[in-house]
Amino acid sequence: MEKIYQVATFASGCFWCTEAIFLRIKGVIKVQSGYMGGHVKNPTYKEVCNGETGHAECIQVSYNPALVSYAELLEIFWKTHDPTTLNRQGNDMGTQYRSVIFYHTTEQKLLAEQYKKQINDEKAFQNPVITEIVPFTNYYAAEEYHQNYYNLNSEEGYCKFLIQPKLEKFEKIFKNKIKH
Repeated sequence: MEKIYQVATFASGCFWCTEAIFLRIKGVIKVQSGYMGGHVKNPTYKEVCNGETGHAECIQVSYNPALVSYAELLEIFWKTHDPTTLNRQGNDMGTQYRSVIFYHTTEQKLLAEQYKKQINDEKAFQNPVITEIVPFTNYYAAEEYHQNYYNLNSEEGYCKFLIQPKLEKFEKIFKNKIKH
C-alpha cells in the first residue's frame, strides 16, 4: 500500500508551541515532538535542555500533500516564530531553540531556500532570516509526556500565557487553513 502522506521537520523554538500550531492545520495527519541536529544518541529532554547535546527541539509533521502543500507548511513555519534570532525564541534561549528546517527531499530544500531568499530580499523582517536549512538525520522522538502537550495541558500557566497567544495569532492569520 502506497503512503499518501509526506513528512516535514521543523525547529522553531519550544516544540510544545510549534506542535500546537501544526496540529490545527487542515491536511496534517500527525505531529510528533522530538530532537534533531545533535551528536548524542537517544537524548533526553533534560540533556537537550542543558544545551550540550547539540539537538534542537523540533516537530515532525506527517501531512497529506493533496490537502496542504509543503510550501504552505513553510509559510506557516516562517510566520509563527521569529526566524531572525539566533538560538532564541521569546524567553527560551539556547541552541535547542534555534530555527531550523530539516529537509527530507531535494524539493523541500529548494523550496525552503527559495522562500528564505524571498523573505530576505523583501525585507519581511527587520533583521535577516538566519534559519538553518539542513538535511534530515538522526531524529529522536521526545518523551511521551511532550506529545500533544498543549491539548493535554492547556490550563497550565505556560500554555495559557505563552502558547495560547501564539495560537490566537496563528488562527487570525491562517483561519482558512484550520481544521474544523
